[in-house]
Amino acid sequence: MKKKILAVLLATGVVATTLLGGSILVSAADDGGNTAQARTLDEIKEDGKIKIGVFSDKNPFGYVDENGDVQGYDVYFGKRLAKDLLGSEDDVEFTYVEAASRVEYLQSAKVDVILANFTVTDERAEKVDFALPYMKVALGVVSPDDALITDVKDLEGKKLIVVKGTTAETYFTENYPDIELVKFDEYQEAYDALLDGRGDAFSTDNTEVLAWAQQNEGFSVGIESLGDIDTIAPAVQKGNTDLLNAINDEIKSLADEQFFHKDFEETLKPVYGDNIDPEDLVVEGGVVDSEETTEDADKEDAADTDEASDDTKDAETTEEPEETEAAEDAE
Repeated sequence: MKKKILAVLLATGVVATTLLGGSILVSAADDGGNTAQARTLDEIKEDGKIKIGVFSDKNPFGYVDENGDVQGYDVYFGKRLAKDLLGSEDDVEFTYVEAASRVEYLQSAKVDVILANFTVTDERAEKVDFALPYMKVALGVVSPDDALITDVKDLEGKKLIVVKGTTAETYFTENYPDIELVKFDEYQEAYDALLDGRGDAFSTDNTEVLAWAQQNEGFSVGIESLGDIDTIAPAVQKGNTDLLNAINDEIKSLADEQFFHKDFEETLKPVYGDNIDPEDLVVEGGVVDSEETTEDADKEDAADTDEASDDTKDAETTEEPEETEAAEDAE
């Protein structure tokens, strides 16, 4: 009888997770997709563990060290989040994700939060809820020194390595469709392909390729900033408002102690040295100093200056005839 029940559940798109003594715990699929209800903040606290998705192969943001321990900028934040929400940084369960699986891991409730160097985009924001940002980033391109790529035009007729599901894949697909992309699921696969010569260059976040180039002699980042300046932020399942608000409150409160600057010092500076200014990367309190805002302000100031100059010229033009008339009367 139990086998028949299980067969019916599977046939109707419902996956049985436990079937003992007549007790059935299920996770239902929605519209044919792999979705499940996310845990609320109260449920996470009751369980005593928060599940966070991170990279295992993206040094120095999320990676497994020589001792088998997960480390990195995102991991450092994840431990602090667990400590402040649940009481101890040990109250976190890290799950390794790939770039293309980050949305799916949230939708299927395999993790509560994604802290896997997740760039905020409009397309992704339709599927997940992003918290406040904690980092800024653009794209970079790393290549061998003896065939250094310094301009996108240099990629014509060459192979560019990207990781599936990343902003680099999207950017080049949309803006440079003629460039041949060699796609991989994992970052380590992509770097191995670059080392093996299966591609001429690799593009991903500039923060990462700069770090990798410093650790791999014979390679340099010929294009250090490409595309828009984007932000990196935590993400939760769409509609998980309580958890989202808790993360936002956490990011705001951590600004008082300049937490993400400390995170940079602990996890990134040992890799970057003095080659990267933390102000170019770190975001505190979820507040980004927008370059566009600065440029707009400069434009407004310039416009005000021009208007003032025009007013001055008009005033001078108006006064000069009066002086001329007065002079003529005097003559």
